[in-house]
Amino acid sequence: MPAKPTAVPSQCPDFFRTDLACESPAPAAETAEETLPAGSRPVTVTRRKEADGGRSVTLSLGRITERGEGDLPHLAGLLADELRRMAASLLGRAPDPPCRILVAGLGNPAMTPDAIGPGTLRRMTVTRHLRVYDQGLFAALGCCELSAIAPGVLGQTGMESGELVKCAVALVKPHLTVAVDALAAASCERLSSTVQINDRGVSPGAGIGNRRMAITAETLGCPVMGVGIPTVVDSATLVWDALTRAGMDTGSLPPALEEVLNGGRSFIVAPKDSDEVVELSCRLLAMGLDRAFGVGEL
Repeated sequence: MPAKPTAVPSQCPDFFRTDLACESPAPAAETAEETLPAGSRPVTVTRRKEADGGRSVTLSLGRITERGEGDLPHLAGLLADELRRMAASLLGRAPDPPCRILVAGLGNPAMTPDAIGPGTLRRMTVTRHLRVYDQGLFAALGCCELSAIAPGVLGQTGMESGELVKCAVALVKPHLTVAVDALAAASCERLSSTVQINDRGVSPGAGIGNRRMAITAETLGCPVMGVGIPTVVDSATLVWDALTRAGMDTGSLPPALEEVLNGGRSFIVAPKDSDEVVELSCRLLAMGLDRAFGVGEL
């Protein structure tokens, strides 16, 4: 397993950015942790309840590129169990037929670190059309009515992703929307080694300071679950994390350094093996979603 990420102190600078609940400086109301077998090495599952009632689940897998191909089905099975558990808490019942699930694959497919959402959708098996056009086959499959949309990004469509997802929700009328997105981490050890599930949805781009229309129950009018894997780190946050690991008192940074880090001139850093990371991450998420709500493995 990779080195344990540095603990995040209760007070963080303004430039500190992360999408991960496990890296949040805000204390959790409740946390529970367990270690489960998953192929060649175990997975640590951390369940967190926030002070405002929101819940998240963090699966610490270790670097996905360091696991063998044979680990993916084990990881997908574990992910599917957590997805169904979170869905059941949002719906008040198990997500079985005739439950309607809409998966929104967020992000820019032309930018590798941001392609987690669209890449996951390309590998999923949707079933909504079968219920419409082949009811016998749909009944035999015994799965949820699963549909998907990849709304692209504002610069490609001229429309907010959230606006397009809201239109899809009005058409499909899902019982649950699952928003899949690439996330930003504060620690390099979290990149491509963590899957996060939450019951609040997502704010696209929030982790890199580019906040777009939130995709939540309040904006869509139905329960929303957020699912993602971190693929990038903000450079200023990366420097801060490195200084913390080196033992430097980051509560009193030299003024010149603090000015640079707060100056808004930071970059977004991605691993050099992003192609492989995103490929494996998309396959894992698609397999987990198919097992949780769809036809499983074909």
